[in-house]
Amino acid sequence: MTSEPIATLDSEELRRVLADVIDVGPEEIGDDTDFVNDLEVDSLLLLELVVVLEKRYRVKFSEQEMRGARTFRHAQELLRGKLTVTA
Repeated sequence: MTSEPIATLDSEELRRVLADVIDVGPEEIGDDTDFVNDLEVDSLLLLELVVVLEKRYRVKFSEQEMRGARTFRHAQELLRGKLTVTA
């Protein structure tokens, strides 16, 4: 992992990172796939997802943001917003 901040967000890389944490194939994560309802991700795994994303992209999420990012599209939009602010 590079020590430089990531200024852009590669959608397929994000999909692979999420899939790796959830332990599914990237093809199982569609734009509107609900992590909880469709992939049966529990609260502990959601927390792990957040920690991985925070470390990987060097951002911080509020508790409210964490609860709202239940689909790939929401996580992607949230990260894009965070990266725009920090870039």
